[in-house]
Amino acid sequence: MSRVDIGELVGIRTRHPEAVAEAAGQRRRRTRLVGDSGRLMIVAADHPARGTFAVGNRPLAMANRLGLLERLCLALSRPGVDGVLATADILDDLLLLGALDDKVVMGSMNRGGLAGASFELDDRFTGYRARDLDRLGFDAGKLLLRIDYDDPASLDTLAAAAHAVDEMAERRLPVFVEPFICHRIGGRLCNDLAAEAVTRSIAIASGLAGTSAYTWLKVPVTEDPDDMRAVMETSTLPAVLLGGDAGKDQDSAYEKWRAALQLPTVQGLVVGRALLYPVDGDVAGAVDTAVGLL
Repeated sequence: MSRVDIGELVGIRTRHPEAVAEAAGQRRRRTRLVGDSGRLMIVAADHPARGTFAVGNRPLAMANRLGLLERLCLALSRPGVDGVLATADILDDLLLLGALDDKVVMGSMNRGGLAGASFELDDRFTGYRARDLDRLGFDAGKLLLRIDYDDPASLDTLAAAAHAVDEMAERRLPVFVEPFICHRIGGRLCNDLAAEAVTRSIAIASGLAGTSAYTWLKVPVTEDPDDMRAVMETSTLPAVLLGGDAGKDQDSAYEKWRAALQLPTVQGLVVGRALLYPVDGDVAGAVDTAVGLL
């Protein structure tokens, strides 16, 4: 793992908070979102801000910030990794560590729908705003759009998401929309990964706001991977695959991604827990395997 000195980070944050903005201003930026490979490989780490720490049978795996930062620095150092998706606290740390030069920096925008909360679908934009991403010179934003036809709070989230897409487009900043049709089962919110539900979610997300020119989709692989071709024919928007928690069957996840990456609208991967916390503990190996799929 890449070594991170927490004491040094805390010292900078305590005595020189302006160092974050200075580091953002000095960061070497990429000229294009998608590099020479024509594909996009992003490591995701915005889970903790929603109160989600679990990986497999480890309920607090992502709660240790030192461990998370070390894993992120290692992942970002591997060839073929284009960048990172995270919230401000994590991206500020990575800026101070100098880990974001020449990387795509994607800010997570709405984290108000806390996991397990009664207001989970009233997903307020409590993270980055479009003007924050523009001011910091970041490269893109990401928002989560979960829709439950039986929960009126979904309408507020839908309207807020459309507004965020408009604000990003005004600044010519790409925004990655991650849509799901959801249902509550025994009080727990569950994402519907059936082909029909994913198809509907893609259609809804594609039609948000006054323009789709800067909109990307961030989509799951369906329950039956064979359905992905028909599902991805729902939109012409470029898309990336999300990873989720691969569980113990990492190889199965890789094969699903490999097949879906052959589809014309699928342009890359945005994966977090499956690469940062692989079952065998080999972060570099997991990242390199995912890069190889591209």
